[in-house]
Amino acid sequence: MRAYKTEAIRNVGVFSHGGAGKTSLVEAMLFNAKATSRLGRVEEGNTTTDFDPDEVKRHQSIQLALAPIEWSDHKINAIDSPGYAEFLGEVKAAMRVVDGVLLLLDAVGGVEVGAEQAWTLANEAGVAARLLFVNRMDRENADFLKTVWKARDMLGKGVTPLQLPIGSQQNLRGVVDLLHRKAYLYKNLNGSGEFSEGPIPADMEQAVKTLREELIERAAETDDDLTLKYLEGETLTDDEITQGVIKGIKAGQIIPAFCGSATGNIGISQLLDALVTYIPSPADCGAVKVSRPGSSETTELAVSPHSPLTALVFKTQVDRYGTLSLFRIYSGALHSDSTIHNTTKNKDERVGQLMTLKGKEQQPVSELVAGDMGAVAKLTDTAAGDTLTAVGQPFVLPRIDFPAPVFAAAITPRTKSDLDKLGPALAQLVAEDPTLQASKDVITGETILSGMGENHVHIAADRMQRKSGVSVDVGLPHIPYRETIKRKVPHALHRHKKQTGGHGQFAEVVIELEPMPDSEFEFGERVVGGSVPKNFIPAVEKGVREALAEGILAGYPVVNIRVVLLDGKFHAVDSSEMAFKIASSAAFKEGAQQGQPILLEPIYTLHVRVPDRFSGDIMSDMNSKRARVLGMTPQGDGYTLIEAQAPLAEVQRYVSDLRAMTQGRGTFSMEFSNYEEVPAHIAPAIVEAAKAAHAAKADAVH
Repeated sequence: MRAYKTEAIRNVGVFSHGGAGKTSLVEAMLFNAKATSRLGRVEEGNTTTDFDPDEVKRHQSIQLALAPIEWSDHKINAIDSPGYAEFLGEVKAAMRVVDGVLLLLDAVGGVEVGAEQAWTLANEAGVAARLLFVNRMDRENADFLKTVWKARDMLGKGVTPLQLPIGSQQNLRGVVDLLHRKAYLYKNLNGSGEFSEGPIPADMEQAVKTLREELIERAAETDDDLTLKYLEGETLTDDEITQGVIKGIKAGQIIPAFCGSATGNIGISQLLDALVTYIPSPADCGAVKVSRPGSSETTELAVSPHSPLTALVFKTQVDRYGTLSLFRIYSGALHSDSTIHNTTKNKDERVGQLMTLKGKEQQPVSELVAGDMGAVAKLTDTAAGDTLTAVGQPFVLPRIDFPAPVFAAAITPRTKSDLDKLGPALAQLVAEDPTLQASKDVITGETILSGMGENHVHIAADRMQRKSGVSVDVGLPHIPYRETIKRKVPHALHRHKKQTGGHGQFAEVVIELEPMPDSEFEFGERVVGGSVPKNFIPAVEKGVREALAEGILAGYPVVNIRVVLLDGKFHAVDSSEMAFKIASSAAFKEGAQQGQPILLEPIYTLHVRVPDRFSGDIMSDMNSKRARVLGMTPQGDGYTLIEAQAPLAEVQRYVSDLRAMTQGRGTFSMEFSNYEEVPAHIAPAIVEAAKAAHAAKADAVH
């Protein structure tokens, strides 16, 4: 692939709901540009951008992939991104580094939730230039204009047809360009992409005239001179209309709609022309804003090969050969065999061979300039979101705002060998996917893998098995219940006496137990007269702490309690630290049973954002989950924010429940709030289950 100047580069993210045809569209683009020799099929597992074995197996994209396309002396860096909510991090990473959005809509499904989500992310990222492509016009019940008008209702009045399909469903034969009033007739439907120009079909003349007039009006609205000319009844030239459309697209005022079939390879060449014409180059997007390390003040760098180097790593891939870092250069130029500085980590990195990526295919290049995308292998300390600069010229680009995990799973290694390799394997997973988090629950002892959904975590576990040879079982984590008492116990006594020949063991302890809701644990002593020598008091506290960890009802840690040593007895020969530790532990357990012991469960605060029409269903579901609704706040955009508190035991799978209730349109976050008493009618079952688990574990040991 030859070198391209910044002005000839187009960075385009391809987004849609899962299954709308993104990967097939990118495949058709590559084929038409002669970057591939055959048109791959998702169902056959041979497409360029769905190359990961998990993608081939599931027939869906689960990670972003780069596809550079050379077309009309331009380079289009297309990023094929996943369409399902579990892979939102990949979508956010792609959206962060593109200058334009190509949003696919299914000609039957219309604006589905994945498309809505991509639209919202484009708004958040400030990506104004957007094109719509109504795909699958050869499907039964396909309707281009119905889909476009629905998109206008949902996405904004700027949605404007620039094409019309010639025929539809099984009779789809081509497309009409409304701006230039040209018809492109495809010779066959076998995917060859061959077409010829022809006259507009007579039965389409009126529709073309009507929609073209609307297009001209939209184009005229973007420029005062064009507006004046239009209002005075003068005819706008095709070039003037084109410039108006380009200006409107860059400002987000016009969202042009195109149509065709990715798998039929109809309309794809015309779409490639549109990407070159309408998507702004990196130079057109203006100077890049950067800051110095440790400073919030920003400065601007020109998008030019002659500016200081700034590049953002947006994806890390790890395989048996090492790490591959995908990046976009925002300013300056990067050369093979050079040294750069990771400003985020404050580390220098050695760059070996630069390359461009076409799916998994690596194509070496000697230099990449401002606006271009590429990859480099074996950067030691670099991760997604890091800024790379020239040594001695540190700048920082805004990082990628990866979403926080919303689902947690416990992963259990199947063998001792799996356990030994688990740590490095998890580190590799998290390095590749920043929306995954690995942690250790200090209370339950479980290894926790958190992600964007149940499917996301299971795919991650499959990937870990394939790449690192680590097999794990995936399940819901144990709830980290705790225990406490509700009533003060003023006097709990235990005498430990054991005679085995020679020196025996003797210690007597009297303690007081008291609930302390605002403190996890306190220990004190009010011993008088030396009934318990001071050198044994630390042993008393240690014995109590050990008993706290063992629990009093179901083996869960005891919290919110104050223990005071009141009195005791000792023997000059037979007393020891061990004896006092045993006595205090037993005194605590016996006393706690008198203190009305209860089980505590973790309560989480949920922030649930849903379309208004689903609010009632969400409220009903909250009630079934023992939740307390704290408030409802209309968001003004057709969404409502519901805040509630619910026991963790009821919301471990809430991400799946919410997506099912809201057709995938609801989102939420949650954080730990506090512990509360488990209702009396629920606690016995939890206690019995815990005892059974402890018994089973003991049997397994023996």
